[in-house]
Amino acid sequence: MTIDVMFPYYGDVAMMKAAVSSILAQEDRDFRLTIVDDGYPDETLPAYFQGLIDSDDRVRYYRNDTNLGANGNYKKCLSLVEHDVVVVMGADDIMLPNYIGTIRKAFDNPEVSIVQPGVEVIDENGTVYLPLGDKVKDRLRRMVVGGSELAILSGEPIAQSLITGDWLYFPSVAWRAKAILKHDFREQYNVVQDIALAMDIIMDGGKMLVTDTVCFQYRRHRESDSSVRALDGRRFVEERAFFDECARDFAALGWTKAARAARLHVTSRLNALVLTPKVVQKRMWPGLKKLLAHSVRP
Repeated sequence: MTIDVMFPYYGDVAMMKAAVSSILAQEDRDFRLTIVDDGYPDETLPAYFQGLIDSDDRVRYYRNDTNLGANGNYKKCLSLVEHDVVVVMGADDIMLPNYIGTIRKAFDNPEVSIVQPGVEVIDENGTVYLPLGDKVKDRLRRMVVGGSELAILSGEPIAQSLITGDWLYFPSVAWRAKAILKHDFREQYNVVQDIALAMDIIMDGGKMLVTDTVCFQYRRHRESDSSVRALDGRRFVEERAFFDECARDFAALGWTKAARAARLHVTSRLNALVLTPKVVQKRMWPGLKKLLAHSVRP
């Protein structure tokens, strides 16, 4: 079973090269790497990508004629999927050598549609650390898996857990191709498109396997795009729309506990409150108004 590693790229060149190197260094060699360059302006890249193609026939490279943005480039990647399992890799993250092998073993179970493996968080220098938000993620994950090193989850319990606090690390998640291609990324979202996709699959009966086997390093930048969107309030406007949508969808399924968690969205409110001092420091007054409204509005 060949695994499709889709690699949407736009950003830091050095981190991108480190990410690509980590993929090509996998112990399990049965994968195909597809790089989709969203037009990053660096004149050294054509020779680099051509060198990858010449040295490894598992590598494919595409460059978009126009910049599609993150969500658009994710959708472009999915249009190129050809195998049964797919990963949409982050262009600054690191696959540990056991990643592909861990994912392959997880998908031996034909009922599994989503796999969340064990993840380490690294900073921009590659140092492993655990900021407060990731401590919360770890706690929420452990609460729903019940202390098991490997668990298969489905239905309302996993929906309620993820809507309470999204503990998935999207670039590390592997997907059954038929599930991800059926639902695709929702076009209206640019921040929560990953959790929206997972929810669509879960509401359609998909099962998620969660394993403690650490095989991926997720890079947590201090000033990532999502952080900037959070400070000016755009992230929370989008999250609010998503939570409202989920509350309606869960209620239609009879998932009353999950619907209530979506309406409350406690960790999202707390995140907005935690960011308010930084917004005040930066004098981002429109953002402050949006953060406070998100924190306290029913």
